[in-house]
Order: sequence, then structure tokens, then C-alpha cells
Amino acid sequence: MSETKPSPVSQKGFGQRLFLFLGSMDLAITLLLALAIASIIGTVLQQNQPYSDYLIKFGPFWFDLFESAGLYDVYSSIWFLSILVLLVTSTSVCVFRNGPTMLRDMWNLRTHVQRKSLKLMRHNATWLVDSPADETVTTLENRFSKLGFRVRQTPKTDEVLVSAMRGGMNRLGYLLTHLAIVVICLGGLMDSNLPLKFAEWQGKIKIETKDLPLSQIPAASKLPVGSQAFRGSVNIPEGQSASVAFLAMRDGYLVQNLPFKIEVKEFRIEHYATGQPKSFESDLVVYDDDLAEPLTKTIAVNHPLIYKGYAIYQASFSDGGSELSLEAWPLGSQAGSDPISFDTKVFERKKMEWGSNSSQLEITTFRLFNINPDPTEEEPSKVRNFGPSVEFKIRSSTGEALEYQNYMLPVPRNGRDFYLSGVRSSPADEFGYLYLPIDEQGGLEGFSHFVQRLHDKKVVEKMAHQMTLTTLKSVSNSDDKLAKSLQDTLIKLVDMFMAGGFANVTTFIETSLPEAERSTLGTAYLSMLREILARIYVDGLNLPDQQAPTETQLTFLQDAVDAIGSLPRYGSPVYFMLTDFEHIQASGLQIAHSPGKPVVYFGCAMLILGVFLLFYLPQRRFWALIKANGQQTDILLAGMSNRNPREFDGYFEQISNELKQTSGNSSSR
Repeated sequence: MSETKPSPVSQKGFGQRLFLFLGSMDLAITLLLALAIASIIGTVLQQNQPYSDYLIKFGPFWFDLFESAGLYDVYSSIWFLSILVLLVTSTSVCVFRNGPTMLRDMWNLRTHVQRKSLKLMRHNATWLVDSPADETVTTLENRFSKLGFRVRQTPKTDEVLVSAMRGGMNRLGYLLTHLAIVVICLGGLMDSNLPLKFAEWQGKIKIETKDLPLSQIPAASKLPVGSQAFRGSVNIPEGQSASVAFLAMRDGYLVQNLPFKIEVKEFRIEHYATGQPKSFESDLVVYDDDLAEPLTKTIAVNHPLIYKGYAIYQASFSDGGSELSLEAWPLGSQAGSDPISFDTKVFERKKMEWGSNSSQLEITTFRLFNINPDPTEEEPSKVRNFGPSVEFKIRSSTGEALEYQNYMLPVPRNGRDFYLSGVRSSPADEFGYLYLPIDEQGGLEGFSHFVQRLHDKKVVEKMAHQMTLTTLKSVSNSDDKLAKSLQDTLIKLVDMFMAGGFANVTTFIETSLPEAERSTLGTAYLSMLREILARIYVDGLNLPDQQAPTETQLTFLQDAVDAIGSLPRYGSPVYFMLTDFEHIQASGLQIAHSPGKPVVYFGCAMLILGVFLLFYLPQRRFWALIKANGQQTDILLAGMSNRNPREFDGYFEQISNELKQTSGNSSSR
């Protein structure tokens, strides 16, 4: 039996096989594809946003899946950094393995080539010349040198080999492109937050998830001034300063201390005619002990301030604690009383007491402009500035909160003006709007007075009694029992309406009345409800006898009834009207420290140079084998190129023709 010999690969040890695998082209291509896919994900999916935004956008299932995969911070995830490290290792091994060969090939003129090999080359030519062999060798050497080739003469037994090469630096292009990948990846690793992850694993730092004042943030969540890379942001109101930046980290943040202090002297913003932002800029003052005097600089979008390797960008703007004046109009049983005026400011929290209701008012932001759609038949895509608005939350004692957006100026709707208030229970929801009608005096007194009368049991009982008497006048067989039943029904309808609007009354009709009588009695109930609401409203107008309400008053009644029917879903016992403000703006700055950026730029320069050498500086070699043949000299010319073989066809023909003319061609063979 014949014995099977193990292959050379199987004879290699594990370490050698691993070394070969790390330097293989297959692994490098796989890693580059993985990096390309990861970069696409990091570009399409906005990075380092608050986790609540991702949760709203993707939902709980996909949020957890993407979070576990590290897709919200791709470029700092362990798997992405591992790919970078592995690519650096693979490319370094490849350079280590092939670099010496490439360097030798840059200078090696291959003087040991044989006649047989030259004849087998695709590009070759032979001819005879009448000059002696020594003179021919010198002539060819000089001509090659003038054409820019490095030349070397190698004597052989009965012939002389002239080796020529041009474009040897092409091999340097290979080394530069591979080394550039290593340098760029190292620069990327320098600018990653890998040190932060190691510090977090070791328990040296702790990501803070609570919204705390800067003075209350624990030391474990603060990073000292150092050479580490980071990209953070900070909002600085006009006239104030900061010496920290906040780094978004998963579901929380870290505080990065800066070696200087930044003051926003003034923030300016320009708007289009529609009110949309056009441009914005900040006048900054940088205070540093290393400066003889403070550094002043105006920054704008795409025009940052670079100081001590820190780049300070104009990224956004927000409210900086605007001072607001509000009026609280009661919407419940206390409606009709004078509104309560008070001053507050953005980011302030106030304890509010309204009868038995105790809640917390949290002012979140103020907007000077609100560009919203305002379509018309002539302009379906028309937008309009709705003016200033204030956004706030009302948080109950149980911690649940509703978010509101109240506009300062009346908003026209169907030719009439309303005060507009939006409400939602979650940032994931759209605002639902409450339209409070404006009375003839241009305020909310008429609406508030109407609401107060609907909550007044004596008024409701009085109007129910009057309506009962009027109704029973046309009934021949009426009695006290029927009158009391009708009056109780009217009072109950008003109570149900105030508790849940028309939807509550409709539910009562559908669940309490017999199905056979539902359509008839249901319509009657709704008509009775609308009539008693109108009686209560008209009675409150105190009109002279026999004077009917005007068309404007009746229209106001309809708008008021619609608004009151929505109050149970509004969720607030009061309506906060914005009456005055002092706008204070904050400049949103992004501060980046990237010590690896110069390294990456250097790597990019290497890559550009390497690609240029690879693609635009081909390596071309020629060999001329000269042999004496009686009174003549025999010349064998061969050539090769490592790029563009079709282009080399014409180039070889051109060179061979020049050499034939130079050497004194006698005949070609």
C-alpha cells in the first residue's frame, strides 16, 4: 500500500496557519465589506440620539434588538472596534509578509533572466546590427538612461544582458495603500470611546441617567480634562458661560470637563419672511489661564472655532430660560372667577393647587415662531407663522404627565378667532387641539362665564325647571311625576355632558335605552340637551325682554359647546394663557476633541499617494540580450509591464523602434 503524504499546509503549525490566515486577501476583503455595511448603518440610522427617540421610532421590540446590537452608537460599539482592530492586524501582517519582497522588487533589475525566458515573453523582438557588441551595449545603455530607465549591464558567458526598469516606485504604492489603512484605522481607534468603555467595565465611571443640575452630578459621571477624544454638546444661554460638555452615552450622559470656559456673549438668528430660521451665529468669549487676554470669536454653521485642538461648532439653538407671564383660567367649577396671573420661566417647576387638585407645572420650552401648515383652496401647501407659544407639562401627584402647547395669539378658524391649546400624553402621539372661542370683547371672559354657569347646580336646576314647564304646556296629561322625571333627565344630561361631552351622552343612550326606542328617544335627548345648554347661555347674557341673541352670539354658543364637550379629554383644570414674555435664547454648541484626526488625515494622504503610484505609475521592465554573431551583433529585446498590457503593446513597439534606429538596425528576424 502506498503511504499518503501530508500536504505542506497540513504540516504547518497552528501559529503559522493563523499568521497566514490573518494576512490573507479573503479576510481583508471580508473585513472591508463588514466595515462598509457598518458605515452604511451608521449613516442611515442617526447616531447617539436619546433612547426615548429610538423607542418612539422603532417600538419596544426593535428598540431592544437594535440596542443589543449596538446600532445606536455603531462607531463605538465593541463589534465595530473589533473589526477595526482585526483589520489593522490583518493589514499589518500582510505588509510584514510582502513588504520586504516589494521593497526588493523596487530596486531589483532581475539580471539573472535567461534567453529562453525572454523569448517566451509576450513582448519581444530580435534584430541584427553591424556595430560591435561592446559598442551596441553602450548605445543601448545610454538610450535607456535617456528614456528615464535605471540600467544595469550583466556580462554572461558569450553575451551581455542589459536590464532596464522604470516605475519601480509603483511597488511603494502597494505599501503606502496598505499602511494607509493601518494608519487610518489607528486614527479611528484613537477617536473612539474605547477607553471610556474600559473605564466603565472597570467601574471607574458611571453613566448618569437622571436629569440633574450640574452641581448634583456625581463625580463618577464626570470626566477630567485629558487627551481623550470626545464629541459632546452644551446649551449656553446668552450672557452665561460653561466649562463642560455633555456626552450622550446610550440612555444617559457623561460630563466632560474642559480646560477653558466658554461664554456666549450674544446669539443672533435671521429668519425668512415665513419665520423659518435662515442662519444663526454666536459671539463667543474663551477664558483660559494660558491666554494673556480672553479670546473672542464669532462662529456660525460650518465656521467653527478651533482652540487647543478643540473644535467648537455652532450646532443648534434653543430656549435659554425665557421669562414668561401667564394667566390661569379655571375650566372647572371655579370657572367664571378672575384668572390668576403669575410669572415663571422656562425650565421652572411650580406646585399648583386648584381646589382639590394638586399638580406640578413644568415649563419645558418657549417658541417665538411656529411655522405650521395653513392650506387654502388656492394654496394647498401654504404655511404660516402662528406666533409665539409655550410648551409645558402638568404632572399629577402619581407622576403621570400631559404635555401642552399653548399659542399666545388667537388663531383664525372658519372666519372666527380661537385660543389654541394642544395636548398629548406622550411624545410619540400627535397633539390634539382644543379651540377656545373668543367672545365679542376679544377675551375668554364669555367662555369662562358660560362654563361656570354649567357647573352651577342652581342655574342648571332653574333652567331645567323652566324648560320643563314650557315643554309640558303642550302635554294634556302631564302631572307632577312626569314633570319631575323630565326635569331630572335634563339635569342628568347636563351632568353627563360636563363629565364626558357628547360622547358620554351618546354612550348613555346606546347602553340605557331600549333598542326599539333608541333612535327616537336618542334624538330627543340630544335635542333637549342642546336646548337647555342654549337656555343657560342666553340667560347668562342678561338680554332685555323679547330681545333674541345675535347671529354672532349664537355662533359663539356653538363653538363654546364644542369646546366644553372636549374639556373632559383636555385633562387640565385650567387653561394657561401666555400674556407676555422676555425671550432669552441659548446657543447650542458641539465641542469635539479628535487627537486622531491628524493621524487620519496623514493616512488619507498616504492612501492618495499610494493609489496614484499604483494606478498612474506602472512598473515597466526591458531586457536587451546582446551577442556577437560573426561580423554582426544579435540583439534580443523583451519587455513587460505590471499594468495596462494593451497600452504596453504600443509602448513596447515604440521603444523597440527607437532602439533599432539608435543601434543601427541591419535587419529584423
